[in-house]
Amino acid sequence: MQIPPETFLIDRAAALPLQVQLRRQIVLAVHEGRLRPGERMPSSRALAAHLGVGRITVSQAYGDLVATDYLVARGRSGYFIGDRVGAPEAAPAGPADGPGLDWGARLDGRYTAARRKDRPRDWRSYPWPFLYGQTDDRLIDHAAWRECAVRALGRRDLGALSDDQYDGDDPELIDFIIRHLLPRRGIRARPDQVLLTLGAQNALWLICQILLNRGQTCAIEEPFYPGLHEILAVHDARVLPVPIDHGGLPPEAVPEGVSVVFTSPSHQCPTNRTMPRARREALLQLAAARGFAVVEDDYEFEISFAGATSPALKAMDRHGAVIYVGSFSKSVFPGLRLGYLVAEPAFLAEARALRGMMLRHPPGHVQRTMAYFLSLGHYDRQLNRMREAYAARRAATARALARHGLDAGAAVAPGGSSFWLPTPRGLDSDALALALCPEGVLIEPGRPFFRDRPQGAGFYRLAYSSIAEAEIDEGIRRIAAVGARL
Repeated sequence: MQIPPETFLIDRAAALPLQVQLRRQIVLAVHEGRLRPGERMPSSRALAAHLGVGRITVSQAYGDLVATDYLVARGRSGYFIGDRVGAPEAAPAGPADGPGLDWGARLDGRYTAARRKDRPRDWRSYPWPFLYGQTDDRLIDHAAWRECAVRALGRRDLGALSDDQYDGDDPELIDFIIRHLLPRRGIRARPDQVLLTLGAQNALWLICQILLNRGQTCAIEEPFYPGLHEILAVHDARVLPVPIDHGGLPPEAVPEGVSVVFTSPSHQCPTNRTMPRARREALLQLAAARGFAVVEDDYEFEISFAGATSPALKAMDRHGAVIYVGSFSKSVFPGLRLGYLVAEPAFLAEARALRGMMLRHPPGHVQRTMAYFLSLGHYDRQLNRMREAYAARRAATARALARHGLDAGAAVAPGGSSFWLPTPRGLDSDALALALCPEGVLIEPGRPFFRDRPQGAGFYRLAYSSIAEAEIDEGIRRIAAVGARL
């Protein structure tokens, strides 16, 4: 890499000579890893012109750094960062202006306290990562996505890439969502009822910021989606968990006085249970009678192995009470961070304005690439491939659980990418997860899914989206072996 001259800056008002300033900047940058071995320094002429100093000043600094192995001179090719760096030079003392700003006194830590800490970043280094929300790269149609991304970079689509759309969305992507995706869930919508988001998490944050920023009360399913609970934890809302049963959220258990109810009726997170139609109708009737909003997280609806799924709650909504949350994270790939909201125009206008204050809109190139991925048929082909693979992996997981004597949990509708399971012999799931790490196995302990965290100690989530079918049996054998040993 050629290091640009603009990387460096000198202070002409400082007492330190310019040559020494430059030399110390380079030394510090090398030790901090900002300048790396083999990278080419700017020519002495170019750097002198940028800094407004004589060329001899730069040449002398370079010469001193060659003598201490920070730089290597390669004749006409120029100067390069060396790979045999000696001991660092002593840094110049900073100004004695007293202690620095006490950030600890100014931060309440609510965001770091709410963040989950059980999702290792290096999960790919584990042979058996039974983690939800990750994917197997072999199922992603990389060639098709690259084709669409290149196409979205063409001159015809330059405006989608280069223009600031303010609070607008890509009309081609919105049109496809309205005409082809939402009808699969029985939903009819107009452009002023659909808003793109940076995934479902961003959508839920927008909803909470608008509806729950004045101390209102909301009801959530329990066990719940930890990402939603993280958001609610940093708002001033009063959160009332409602225990689910075999049919998901029981409407009759929704407390009086709530202003918002959060639910995942088609595929409850994390238990995968489905809310019967009668309950959906009862929930909508209750919302109309009491005047609360219903937030429907249509969690994993795309990954159903049983053919046609039941209509979304939003499709049954006759009073405009339902805010629908959809996402492409599970059906395309998690790193895409693209989702959408469907709601009444009044709410959507507020959400659009709030999103505009935060981030304007999702990147235009990502939106147009997604529009091509959908319209050219790549999305459906990839989705079919994922369904087939997940169906096989789910069957393999069920067989392995039975073979190794582990509880397979309650029977649920076929679909999704995970099991919600009781731990072997009632073991603490945190202890089980910790003991499995040295075995190369990752699971998700159950505590983050409950407000009263000890309630989740006897449960864990076992996902198979990122692990090959052939590897599943050995991973579950290890879970059983460690469970028997603890």
